Amino acid sequence: MTGPGPVLLGIRHHGPGSARAVRAALEQCRPAAVLVEGPPEADAIVHLADEEGMQPPVALLAHAADDPGRAAFWPLAEFSPEWVAIRWALAHGVPVRFIDLPAAHTLAPSADGGARSGPDAAGSGGPQAGAPAGRETAAAAPRLDPLAALAAAAGYDDPELWWEDAVEHRRGADGGDALAPFAALADAMAELRTAFGDGDGPDGARDLVREAHMRLRIRDARRQFGDGIAVVCGAWHVPALTAKRTVTADRQALKGLPKVKAELSWVPWTHRRLSRTSGYGAGIDAPGWYGHLFHAPDRPLERWLTKVARLLRDEDFPVSSAHVIEAVRLAGTLAALRGRPLAGLTETTDAVRAVMCDGSDVPLALVRDRLVVGNVLGEVPDTAPATPLQRDLARLQRSLRLKPEADARDWEFDLRKDNDVARSRLLHRLRLLGVDWGEPVRSRAGTGTFRESWRISWEPELAVRVAEASAWGTTVLTAATARAEARAAGTAALADVTALAEHCLLADLPGALPTVMRALADRAALDTDVAHLAEALPALVRSVRYGDVRRTDTAALGDVAEGLAERVFVGLPAACAGLDADAAATMRGLVDEVHQAVRLLDPGTASGEEAGTALRHRWAAVLGVLAGRDGLPGGIRGRAVRLLLDDGLLPDGRAARLMGLALSTGTEPAEAAAWIEGFLGSGGPGGMLLVHDEHLLALVDDWLTGVPAGAFAGVLPLLRRTFSSFDQGTRRAVGQQIRRSGPGAAGTAPGGRAERGTGALLDEERAAAVLPTLHLLLGTAHTGGS
Repeated sequence: MTGPGPVLLGIRHHGPGSARAVRAALEQCRPAAVLVEGPPEADAIVHLADEEGMQPPVALLAHAADDPGRAAFWPLAEFSPEWVAIRWALAHGVPVRFIDLPAAHTLAPSADGGARSGPDAAGSGGPQAGAPAGRETAAAAPRLDPLAALAAAAGYDDPELWWEDAVEHRRGADGGDALAPFAALADAMAELRTAFGDGDGPDGARDLVREAHMRLRIRDARRQFGDGIAVVCGAWHVPALTAKRTVTADRQALKGLPKVKAELSWVPWTHRRLSRTSGYGAGIDAPGWYGHLFHAPDRPLERWLTKVARLLRDEDFPVSSAHVIEAVRLAGTLAALRGRPLAGLTETTDAVRAVMCDGSDVPLALVRDRLVVGNVLGEVPDTAPATPLQRDLARLQRSLRLKPEADARDWEFDLRKDNDVARSRLLHRLRLLGVDWGEPVRSRAGTGTFRESWRISWEPELAVRVAEASAWGTTVLTAATARAEARAAGTAALADVTALAEHCLLADLPGALPTVMRALADRAALDTDVAHLAEALPALVRSVRYGDVRRTDTAALGDVAEGLAERVFVGLPAACAGLDADAAATMRGLVDEVHQAVRLLDPGTASGEEAGTALRHRWAAVLGVLAGRDGLPGGIRGRAVRLLLDDGLLPDGRAARLMGLALSTGTEPAEAAAWIEGFLGSGGPGGMLLVHDEHLLALVDDWLTGVPAGAFAGVLPLLRRTFSSFDQGTRRAVGQQIRRSGPGAAGTAPGGRAERGTGALLDEERAAAVLPTLHLLLGTAHTGGS
């Protein structure tokens, strides 16, 4: 705007066209001070924007001093007009001030208990509400986007493209006056405010309060610096800032606003979090594209399509220079057909899909994720304000060479190495504090206990989590220890306390373990539910068994685990009685888990009569009771038989006799089917028992063929679920055994069953063909015979 008074530069937030226009306007008017839409508390740290270690995208983070979980962000990218204005002012030694509503009011809870600020719409320039603790209000209703309304009136579907065409490309027509576009935009916003009403803007009625505060700050700046100041704010606010309002009226609008003590700092941000899809009301659709437009010195279309081609080639898509040339031509042609002076993102995307992706949206999705949106992560200097916990975390990240990155990255830690152990401990401690920087994943390289796999990705909201966790201590170790002790005192469920004990071992928190162990012993002594005890035992045993990999003392946990196991042994048979089908399936799973836990806690020796020590012998006795007690669910009895058989603890023929009893004519078909399901299990080697033990297969076959027609439909789902879990090779082998054992098969007895197994039909000539290779592998001499 021209004439006496401040120069008001109405902008679209995070728009490269707006950013370039602001820079040109500041170069032309050379203001004595620059006022920017943002929280005034940030005046004390705005100078950090000019330090070498500051790399956008970044954000101003404000959080309540007494409740760090209540936070708000003001994100800025290199192509944000506010950032350009701040950097211009600092580079030219011009004072820069923030004039928006203070964060002290923004973070204060409203009458309904929610935050006063919500996700802000484009053109408004307010904060993005931070909701890392899950206590903010629901998503805001759709609001007016002023520039989108103007773009739609002009026939554009892209507000930034309209800004480029209507503002950037008309500067020559204005005789080189960089302020003329802002004057035209101010007139358009005045018409919009008249049509829609002052209180119907992007931030609703709260805009009126914000604008009252902005007017007061502008008056203060004029008294200090005179009229030669520039104000950079959302275009929607420009008419309100030039409106005639008295100081008394503006102060009255701010009277009685709730207030809290706010603390501000700079934090890294990402392009992905600038995207509208992240829930940021002032977000944009294509941060990566806008960044390219802002930095491209010339020929932006050609440079962009070259980037796209390079990305697709790196992902092994066949893209050549000819594709780039043809895509440039097609994008330009589409822009001409659509009546646009330049090809925008829509035309460029259509050209990439048609020329480089062969019409497929699959590679196009990769282009959008990596380039159109992007995942650039900013940096802030070490001199930026931070809590002691944040500084300790930054120190650990540097010393362990575990740099925060926006892109998800998989890490494999070898716990035999000190540095990898330290990395693992840090990530586990942060998870205990609610800072989920890393997520454990299943290792694809093996199952060794010394290997640990993580997927690590840094999200901006984690800065709020760290600030919130600062209440527990000044270092990661002390904060995690205090948090673990507090959780132990407030956790009622035995399984949860057991999981907490395991977490403390993984995180190496020796200071918290005594408190957690006392809580664990107390809960275990009071809990009489066998199912709860069985749920808690596996995690406890894992901690005892694998603690030595991390060189931690697990002796106390071992004593608790053995005591817990003894209580499970005593109460399990009674707990298995009288269960319905669902409860029986759950209990069968717990029996499996207890079995594995006992094997880990008391490994014993090789399978056989000498296997195991006292604990495993007592567990075998419990399984024997479960296997032979009438009245227990068939699935549990069958599973107990199978576990005993796998451990070599059943005499010859005992398993077949128990199966024969379970499948006798006096047993209900549904109960017999459940026994088979428990015995054979889900997947694994269960089916191979039927392949290699002809007698067991015969028992199952005789029972199945003897099921009455009226009951067959009831048992079919159980049998189908059991046998469908076997792999294809196992099912084929069982079928072949059934065919070979049928009436008329070679080597069958009068009853129709084969006297021998698969060996009766052995093709000796085919078997002999592999003998030379077998002897070569074994390193033995081959004489040519068998």
